[in-house]
Amino acid sequence: MTPEEMATCHARAFAGQGRAWSEQEFADLLESPHVFAIGDGCAFALGRAVADEAELLTIATDPAHRRKGLGRETLSAFEAGAVARGVTRAFLEVSDGNTGAIALYRAAGYAETGRRKGYYQTPDGREDALLMEKALG
Repeated sequence: MTPEEMATCHARAFAGQGRAWSEQEFADLLESPHVFAIGDGCAFALGRAVADEAELLTIATDPAHRRKGLGRETLSAFEAGAVARGVTRAFLEVSDGNTGAIALYRAAGYAETGRRKGYYQTPDGREDALLMEKALG
């Protein structure tokens, strides 16, 4: 998957929810040997694995392909890719206003471990970031 495809999918997935990531931002992240991508133009996950931890940097599903289980499949593929890199724990942060993503993460076994007040800028103000993690392996 190219940075251009990622930026296009990300822009569609997060339309109206704040600033989507640019092609250059994806390209810069993918230059790191610790960053890996899973998926295609319909749905993808971008993660960073360092030592025994993986961070889910972003996950996106094109709205035209939602409600088909792609988010769940992509999250599972991210976890498998992390485990293949020696990871035993995954973590992420998500806007507390993103109820669909929170439901996905909880259903996959992620638990809330913290909160960052006012972390995300949104078109309507600011939202907290929920910190979540899961043991893998």
